[in-house]
Amino acid sequence: MKRAILLGLAAAASMALVQAASAAEGACEQEGFRPLFNGKNLDGWKADAEARKHWTVADGVLKYDGKGRDLWTEESFGDFILKVDWRLPAPGDSGIYVRGFSKAQANIWTSPLGSGEVWGYRNDKKLPEEIRKAATPKKKADKPVGQWNTFVITVKNDRMTVVLNGEEVISNLELRGAPKSGRIALQHHGNPVEFRNISIKVLK
Repeated sequence: MKRAILLGLAAAASMALVQAASAAEGACEQEGFRPLFNGKNLDGWKADAEARKHWTVADGVLKYDGKGRDLWTEESFGDFILKVDWRLPAPGDSGIYVRGFSKAQANIWTSPLGSGEVWGYRNDKKLPEEIRKAATPKKKADKPVGQWNTFVITVKNDRMTVVLNGEEVISNLELRGAPKSGRIALQHHGNPVEFRNISIKVLK
């Protein structure tokens, strides 16, 4: 009798988990987002045999060992909202390229400036001061190393906004010189980094 009750409770718990996952997936679809990373493999990403040695998937997490090359989406995107969780296992440096343009990179790093900084624009002395200033985070919103962080990156027309852990750190940065469309990349910078829950909403 006791065994039957325990089996029933386990089945109920399992069903609850399935229902919660389905509800989360449904909410994602209702908001207009679709996954870029399916949590199982590298489908949808330009990953050859060499890349797959360094970009691996385990328990729904995309893990990079700090070696090899950047990981690019197969698809190109113009205007969009990108949601992604990321974590640095140890102090390091990475980032996310948008529109196939390395200059338009939301940094992931342990700099005092904070993540979200768009290095290519902030350090281009040929650009007007207001653009360089807009590429500098308003505040450091990073969680401690080893904890998960969440980016929401919005790219629309020639502007980019980055929200980190609910804080808008980059507002309406002018992506001067960037193409109108291009692939998204998870950047290689020689340090381990992890990603999960990568989804995108294409803006019409």
